[in-house]
Amino acid sequence: MNFGTLPPLTSLKAFAAVAETGSLSAAGRMLNVTHVAVSQQVRSLEDHLGHSLVVREGRGVVLTEEGRLLAQGVRQAFVQLQDTVEALSKTAAGRPLHITMTPAFAVSWLMPRISEFRREHPELELMLNPTAAVVEMQPGGVDVAIRFGNGKWRGLDAEMLLSTNFVVVAATCLVGDKEFHGPEDLLGYPWLQEFGTNELSQWVEWQGVVPRNKLNVTHLPGYMVLEGLRRGEGITATARTFIEAEIEAGTLKVLFEEGASETTGYHIVTRQGVQRPAVKAFVSWLRNQVRSVETANGPR
Repeated sequence: MNFGTLPPLTSLKAFAAVAETGSLSAAGRMLNVTHVAVSQQVRSLEDHLGHSLVVREGRGVVLTEEGRLLAQGVRQAFVQLQDTVEALSKTAAGRPLHITMTPAFAVSWLMPRISEFRREHPELELMLNPTAAVVEMQPGGVDVAIRFGNGKWRGLDAEMLLSTNFVVVAATCLVGDKEFHGPEDLLGYPWLQEFGTNELSQWVEWQGVVPRNKLNVTHLPGYMVLEGLRRGEGITATARTFIEAEIEAGTLKVLFEEGASETTGYHIVTRQGVQRPAVKAFVSWLRNQVRSVETANGPR
């Protein structure tokens, strides 16, 4: 198709409105513009085509023979276009909102709150996929991912959702009153780590510690890591925000802590480009949830 030979869409819309209403003023009201603007668009279209399309008659206008021919083609084209747009909109509206996040984030942060989103948006069908794997975000697939990192994922938009301290933690029933002076003091303890992640081993490496023996690590789904942590089955590394209540209650003990970073944390990740209304609603709800917590408790 040679788009260069086609008149501007605004001119065609103005003419189609005039042809439907028989009035420049009525066409202007339909398009939410002035009748002068409609008249200018129609004149521009006439200049482009080299034909007179409308003539004044009384308080309105009538189409010329060329105008009637164009009106028929334009109407057919706009009807087909409108039908296609409506079909696409219904398809997008009917598709579930697909969200992925780590199991730990799902259990500790999202699930205690998600019922509120469902009350606010009962018309939206949710598909939650808790997984430690980095799921590819392809059109028609995952709509929103909540990922931990620095926000730099090529080809995707990322917005900081939750900046949180990173803690190495254990149940008080496991470590008691023992003082931990360095990461090497942890090596004799069993470790719990979420499937698909390596936070603990990375943290030990960053501290410059080289274990003499293989670490005693059990890999578990995120929700089982936190349950095992609370039962005293091992130490783990996690976001402080997930276990703040247990830390304050004294049932969990922070052994080491890394301060929150301005760039590293949990991010809202979406594909680039225009987002469908369901995605916008969920992202807005996530932001409001974080703001409400910060308002109540102050940012950590």
